[in-house]
Amino acid sequence: MTNSPDIRPEERMAAALAALILDPAAPPARHIAVGAASPIPAAACWLVRKSGHDVRLSLLHKPSGNPFTAGTRELFDLTGQGRIDLFFLGGGQIDGQANINLIGTGDWPGTGARFPGSFGSAFMYMMAHRTILFREEHSPRVLVPRVDHISAPGVSAPGVFRRGHAQALITGRCVFRFDPARARFTLASAHPGETAATIRAATGFDYDEPAAVPLTPDPTPAQLALLRGPVCEEMLETYPEFCRRVFGRERQETAA
Repeated sequence: MTNSPDIRPEERMAAALAALILDPAAPPARHIAVGAASPIPAAACWLVRKSGHDVRLSLLHKPSGNPFTAGTRELFDLTGQGRIDLFFLGGGQIDGQANINLIGTGDWPGTGARFPGSFGSAFMYMMAHRTILFREEHSPRVLVPRVDHISAPGVSAPGVFRRGHAQALITGRCVFRFDPARARFTLASAHPGETAATIRAATGFDYDEPAAVPLTPDPTPAQLALLRGPVCEEMLETYPEFCRRVFGRERQETAA
């Protein structure tokens, strides 16, 4: 399979995320929530919806038609009740046990680089039925042997209640699957242009890999048509800069 030059990396990540969302081996994704600053997961969710799958989408930062009238309070309440099946989390640092750091680097409270803060990440990570981790940058400074501070733990001690764990981690280079029983990632596929060696060199934590690493599939022509058409239409209001940069689309302002 060749890397099609007209496919944007964000489109490939969205299609790969859509495949993870629909993974028949994972708990069903009936109600998916998307947090702040998450245009690629949002695109993946809309791709699933526009492909004919009956999923409920709750986008926290959607300016109009937002189901959360009280913001994150309602999101946390639904998640605590077990009514959010899937959530997405990123991190300034992510390690090989799927711990994420949203605080900062260096000594407490993050005296080096400062990240945006943990907010509800630990609660969402433990109470949602599954979580997909994502980060476009794939480098040793992001994917580290051990995070400097744990904002949300990838696994918990015996006897600690949690509903779900990370299903996978998707980056700008590859897809990792996560096994919570072993607290360890396995390389699932490499994006076009990457190899097992280039991914290993760019990853700070250890992981397993198959003898032959599959290639992450390109989005199908039908998926590209949906992403660049109906999906973009749904996202223009919430993520106008993303739609401009990735899809080359501008939001048309309507006259009062």
